[in-house]
Amino acid sequence: MSRMPKRKRQEEGAPSWMVTYSDLVTLVLVFFVLLYSFSIIDVIKFEQFVASFQGSGILHLGSEPLEAPPEPETDDSILQDKTIQDINEKDNENENLDLGEFQDVIEENPLVEVYYIVVNYIDEHELQEIVEVRFEKRGIALEIKDRILFDSGRADLKSNAKEVLTTLAPLLKELPYMTSVEGHTDDRPINTQKFPSNWELSVARALSVVRYFVDGLEMEPERFAVVGLGEFHPIVANDSPENMLLNRRVIIVINAEDPFKSEVLEDGGTDTESNSRD
Repeated sequence: MSRMPKRKRQEEGAPSWMVTYSDLVTLVLVFFVLLYSFSIIDVIKFEQFVASFQGSGILHLGSEPLEAPPEPETDDSILQDKTIQDINEKDNENENLDLGEFQDVIEENPLVEVYYIVVNYIDEHELQEIVEVRFEKRGIALEIKDRILFDSGRADLKSNAKEVLTTLAPLLKELPYMTSVEGHTDDRPINTQKFPSNWELSVARALSVVRYFVDGLEMEPERFAVVGLGEFHPIVANDSPENMLLNRRVIIVINAEDPFKSEVLEDGGTDTESNSRD
């Protein structure tokens, strides 16, 4: 019996290189799917993520516009604020002021040392009950109680007021600083021919002080500035006669800088000079 001829077995499937190629295509597809999935944000999860920071001071989203952050304080302003606080606290606590603690500040701001000179001068002449001394950013403020200087509704210096100003004059003469004299009133209305409002009254009172310094005590007029602030800068509410008395005051300010100093232009002249040449 004759044997049947064997048939050749047909190869099944694709060539082997197709397997490698398909794996590569699959990997590329997976890669792009991952990229696409990363580019899509799950809104719900993102909002939950943001909400987890709410109240912690780290992040806050809202419809209101953001305000510009405050300008950072410079080292000089921080040091000045700290110095003012330390000086006034020590003075209010009646502690002995140690100049050594503020030696670096004194070198930067000579007005700190002047403050001690003023305080000692006031103490030596026993004016503590009449004149209050404060160290402020603008300079040294000497607040004189109104009842010592003027009668109600008037701008004429009382005799006791002249004694106080005469005592202060030698101190002010020795200090090479511009001096402003501020007049303040309470909010009680005034309407007279001489003083139509508290503006005029406050200016007249400040001017009376300056005129006494200049005319009566022969101080240099160019060193003074007269400021009338009316009733608009009270230190307490005008709700009682006692508080009104506190708001009626005159403040002598030894300025840290000359508030009326002309600014020099880049070409070396001033605005006034350039206008005069036109």
